[in-house]
Amino acid sequence: MLKSEGSESENVAFEHSGWVYHLGTNSIKREYCHRRFLHIKGKYVMMYKRNPNEHAGTKPIRRGVVGHTLVLEELGCRKVNDGELYVLKFSNRLDEDKKGEIACATAGETQKWMEALEQAKKQAEYELSQSSNTRNKLSMENEITLGKHGRRHRVRQYANGLKRLISTKGGGESLVRKSLTFSVSNKNADFCEFDAADVIEEHEWKCVCALYGVRIFEDVSGYKGGKGVLVKAVTYMDVSADSIFEVIMSLDRQQRYEWDTLTSDVELVDSLSEHSDVVYGTYDSRYLTRWKCKRDFIFSRQWFRDQDGTYTILQFPAVHKKRPPKAGYRRTKINPSTWEIKNLNTRAPTNGSRCLVTHMLDVHSKGWSRWKANQSSKFEKTVPFALLSQVSGLKAYTCAKSATSTVLDKEVSLSVNDFEDDDEVADHFYDAISAYPSSSSSSEDDDYDDIDYDDAQDVCKDQSLKPTVSGLNQKMNPDPGSSHLCGSLCEAKSETDTNCWMSPSGTGFMIRGKTYLKDSAKVSGGDPLLKLIAVDWFKVNNPASKVALHPKCLLQSEAGKKLPFVLVMNLQVPAKPNYSLVLYFASDKPVVKDSLLGRFIDESNTFRDSRFKLIPSIVEGYWMVKRAVGTKACLLGKAVSCNYLRQDNFLEIDVDIGSSSVARNVIGIVLGYVTSIVVDLAILIEGKEQEELPEYILGTVRLNRVRPETAVSLES
Repeated sequence: MLKSEGSESENVAFEHSGWVYHLGTNSIKREYCHRRFLHIKGKYVMMYKRNPNEHAGTKPIRRGVVGHTLVLEELGCRKVNDGELYVLKFSNRLDEDKKGEIACATAGETQKWMEALEQAKKQAEYELSQSSNTRNKLSMENEITLGKHGRRHRVRQYANGLKRLISTKGGGESLVRKSLTFSVSNKNADFCEFDAADVIEEHEWKCVCALYGVRIFEDVSGYKGGKGVLVKAVTYMDVSADSIFEVIMSLDRQQRYEWDTLTSDVELVDSLSEHSDVVYGTYDSRYLTRWKCKRDFIFSRQWFRDQDGTYTILQFPAVHKKRPPKAGYRRTKINPSTWEIKNLNTRAPTNGSRCLVTHMLDVHSKGWSRWKANQSSKFEKTVPFALLSQVSGLKAYTCAKSATSTVLDKEVSLSVNDFEDDDEVADHFYDAISAYPSSSSSSEDDDYDDIDYDDAQDVCKDQSLKPTVSGLNQKMNPDPGSSHLCGSLCEAKSETDTNCWMSPSGTGFMIRGKTYLKDSAKVSGGDPLLKLIAVDWFKVNNPASKVALHPKCLLQSEAGKKLPFVLVMNLQVPAKPNYSLVLYFASDKPVVKDSLLGRFIDESNTFRDSRFKLIPSIVEGYWMVKRAVGTKACLLGKAVSCNYLRQDNFLEIDVDIGSSSVARNVIGIVLGYVTSIVVDLAILIEGKEQEELPEYILGTVRLNRVRPETAVSLES
């Protein structure tokens, strides 16, 4: 049972508690999964074998303090013995060897623990900012005694950190997985259905029909990102996005029989990572097509959860050596498709949940046109129609479960194959939670608001830049010769050039307007504040950092040293070999020290992580890549590891894309199509206070069909 409570008052500490599973490997390399009761109070974390609320006098087996160096990452679904768990990894950004994992039965529970630990980290950073001697303050804290318990005489040396987690006694342990809990929403509650994109949509969706409460849309914009017609089925459901995600991802046959007419007989072929797998399935074609033979198919799935809680599932047709063609079956190529499950904000108070479900796919234009014109009903017997109908089946399924107040419980047996001695400290340990935050770290609050994106409004921005917002001094300096600086990737000379870059206008990106804090209104971005002067495209054996200090870097030239300020963004791309895309954004005027940009340049890493945003947009290319990349603003420091180097006249941001399994999966898809896509990127600093609005785009870049083989080797 999960318990969570919080308070705005400084006198009442935030609390969150519940059962989790601790995953790890002991000293003899045997994996274990142990059920533990975790309790967070303020910045403190305590772990119990039993629920202390039900068993008075229960002592924690471990306790620790959350520090500012805590790094959290959702690893997605992992198969543990006979069950599936959603794993949360936490580590210390100052020491890669200090790491550990906990897991929950559902993705929603894992997200709640991630938010709770982030809140504890925020509390630790706040207290750090209020005291000049935090080390002594933590040592003198007596609300929770950081001493030994019973016979655990060795705990004292680890008392200020969650370093050792003890395994349970041998024997079986049952995990009751509540994969879907339906709660009925207030039927009269209004809700906001909005496009959460931070990029002006190029698609033009037209509703062509409605089937069983599901609207079918066709893209009539002429977008050339697919082989046929791009269509989607859209509906809302009175359940949470977490619940719908669980249903779609589940391979349980009996459950899928209740809503899925096509891919109900499926089984897992291979688990590629925590966020991707390969699935094999069969179906009886008599229910769908005119052919008499049975059909089978293979498709891969990749999934991830955005910072606003939206789930995206990508499904590609695939091949796998474990599933060669089967006698008596004809192999079918399932249409590429995507699922998007997004929670909706209800205006009326309600304890229920509501989400918007979108299933998008590419269909053959000929069959689609005939069906739309009512010239033929054959389309209703095809695989694409069955895929679109999955949304109708899902909606009917959830409504039926809501009406009967049914909770689907799935018991997953997790056999425990190791043992513990209560008198012995386990060999396996980690120190993922810092005991003593460094006195030199940030005093800034790195909390950030979840962003609700309403429909974009065409609001004209005041073009006269206020120094406190834009960060650039209005006194113009002569151009210090940036036109003579060039990188290894060429600048485009015409629209038809490839393997090149250019700097587009920021009008295609939606950013927070002056009144955002009142009405959440976003406005079209204007011209970038910083000029993109060069782009480097490097290949390296190991991820390259501190590129600006390399002797061959353009910033080490005489012209580069004369620039007032340069923001260097080094996107470290994990591949074989590794790549680095280095963007140089320069200012030809001094940066105002007390402006938001000035603070970002000279503030702490914690402040930078909480403010630096990237907005991506696939301008041209395969629509599945566009769905994978998304069009939402992302706080990079919250999604991946970012390292900063402030020196001389520049600030370098090294973005380690490989630090996140989700980011690795997405960049893997992009690299597969990189020679055929055009991608726009915009960077900006998030404005949170009224005086920091409106936001301004720092810089933009358009990368046109970049070829990996043209990357230049960067010497050590």
